[in-house]
Amino acid sequence: MTETLPVPALVPSLQVRVELADLEDHGRTAAGHRRVVPIVGGTVTGDFTGAILPGGADWQLVRDDGTIEIDSRYSARSDDGAFLYIRAIGLRTGPGDVLAALGRGEEVDPRSYYFRTTVWLESSAHPELANQLFVAACARHRNEVVYTAYRVS
Repeated sequence: MTETLPVPALVPSLQVRVELADLEDHGRTAAGHRRVVPIVGGTVTGDFTGAILPGGADWQLVRDDGTIEIDSRYSARSDDGAFLYIRAIGLRTGPGDVLAALGRGEEVDPRSYYFRTTVWLESSAHPELANQLFVAACARHRNEVVYTAYRVS
């Protein structure tokens, strides 16, 4: 018996702009080259609309080849007071010269490097968000990260 399985599609769900403070370079730790980038604000629009709250961060581990393992955790609050917890886990990698330019804060075409995350959402006001999978294509700018999170249907 052959089953016909559904083919997942990507449905745009959230547009996110995360404002960043200066990078904190922790140097080489037991886990590797550790960096932390504090999150100080931003916006979310789409299936949830609100402001990103200060206090989150992007905990990064830089591999020897320059690839950055991303682990971001932060919160947003909608105009009606509902909270959204966001966790984005992924990778940013590319040619050495492109990664170096990003590290210097230069504007780089996001098509010239790979920056993808899985996005996990939690909200008591929107419990359906925790029961869906999201992936994102991201771009790094001098003081912000922007991305579109796509719901996997």
